[in-house]
Amino acid sequence: MKLSGNTILITGGTSGIGRGLAEAFHERGNKVIIAGRRKALLDEVARRNPGIDTIELDIGDAAQIREVAAQLIARYPALNVVINNAGIMPFDDAGGPLDDEQAVRLVDTNLLGPVRVSAAFVEHLKRQPEALIVNNSSVLAYVPLAATALYSATKAAIHSYTLSQRFALRDTSVRVLEIAPPWVDTDLVHKSGDPRAMPLDAFIAETMTLLETATTEVIVEAAKPMRENVGPNEHAFVERFNQFVVDNPIPVE
Repeated sequence: MKLSGNTILITGGTSGIGRGLAEAFHERGNKVIIAGRRKALLDEVARRNPGIDTIELDIGDAAQIREVAAQLIARYPALNVVINNAGIMPFDDAGGPLDDEQAVRLVDTNLLGPVRVSAAFVEHLKRQPEALIVNNSSVLAYVPLAATALYSATKAAIHSYTLSQRFALRDTSVRVLEIAPPWVDTDLVHKSGDPRAMPLDAFIAETMTLLETATTEVIVEAAKPMRENVGPNEHAFVERFNQFVVDNPIPVE
C-alpha cells in the first residue's frame, strides 16, 4: 500500500485504533475522512487535526451507510481507500442466557457493518486506478476469548469474509487487506494501562510500517503467536480452493 496521496475513509475513527490510523495517515499527506456516531468526538478529532474531515455514521444503520456512501463519493471522487474499523466489544456468556438485543447490535456493527460499507463503496473503488479495502479483525478471530464469545465469532467471520472478498476482487484494481490487532490498550473495553496490552502508539507505528508491503494481512509481532495457531499459509489454500470451484462449477438442476 502506498502510504501517501490517498483519499481514505476510516469508520470508527474517533478513538483507539481508528483515530490512531487516521492521524498517522493524515501526517503522511493523505486526505482522511473519519466516520463515527458522536458528533462531539468527530469535532474534537478535527479540531486537533486540521484537515481531517468528518461525517456522522451509525455503522449499524444500513440505510444511513448507503446515504453516507453516496455523499462521500460525490464529495471525494478520488476516494480510493476504505478502512472498516468500527466495532464494539461487549462481554457475553456463551454458557448462559442470551441478551438478544445486544447480540443483534454486535452482529450488525461488527459483521454486517463492514460488509455493508464495503458493498456501498466497491463499485466506486473499482473505478480507481489503485484502491484498497482494509478490514480490521482481531487475533480473537483465530483464538476466541470465551468471555467475548460472540465478539470473537464476528471477528472470525470478518476474517473469513475478507478471504472471500479478496478472491472476488482479484481481477479488479481493488486490493483487500486485513489488520488483526492483538490486545491494544484502547477504550474498546476499558483503557487500563495493563502491561499485557500493546501500547496504541507502538501498534500504529508497527502497523503503518507493515502496511507498506502487505499483500494479504497485517500482523504485528505481538499478534503472531495467536495468528500462527491456525497456520499462516491458508491464503494460498483458499486461493486454490476457490479457483477449483470456479473451474469446476457445481451443477445446478
